[in-house]
Amino acid sequence: MLALVLDTSSAAVTAGLVDFDRPEPAVLAERVTVDARAHAELLAPALRDCLAAAGVRLDQLSAVVAGVGPGPFTGLRVGLMTAAALADATGLPSYGVCSLDAIAARVAGTAELLVAGDARRKEVYWARYRHGARLADPAVGKPAELVAELRGELFGRTAAMAGAGARLYAEVLGLPLLDADYPTPAGLAACAADRVRGRAPGEVLVPLYLRRPDAVEPGARKPVTA
Repeated sequence: MLALVLDTSSAAVTAGLVDFDRPEPAVLAERVTVDARAHAELLAPALRDCLAAAGVRLDQLSAVVAGVGPGPFTGLRVGLMTAAALADATGLPSYGVCSLDAIAARVAGTAELLVAGDARRKEVYWARYRHGARLADPAVGKPAELVAELRGELFGRTAAMAGAGARLYAEVLGLPLLDADYPTPAGLAACAADRVRGRAPGEVLVPLYLRRPDAVEPGARKPVTA
């Protein structure tokens, strides 16, 4: 039971081929390139390289797994459109994974964890986890505001943090930093394993944007004469 997995929710362009027939999903091939401006150029070749490296054809796949964010509009759209096109062309089911969950899956042994991705504009996408389970929906905000929330009684004590945003604002957030900046094929696969193995119905890949894109439709033209 083989699946292509991919994620473009961050500066990392991530692709992998995973075998779900083993007790733990096994990554047979992966390509990860950190380049925030080249998602469209790098993703398809990375997926092709993973198939070639493992000697696997498209007709041998069972599923497509994609990180759905949160992430910036343009980069995230590249990954989800690619995953949707692959699933549609091959008739395979597609499964979405919160990209922050995929990072948390890499360090699931941490009792209390903050995962923070770089949201640009001096903000982070973030979520809190307890023993690998997310406690609430992902959110976006400024690091200083997040610190104030983490210190409140509602959130209790957080033992460590991970993610590119956590690394970028490590001094502000002030928690021990783990070496897990981006989603990996193994983390994405871990989050989708039950659905892939159970042959669950395919899902519509809905992006987690959390805020509106910068580009907006122009307003009505203003008259230049009285």
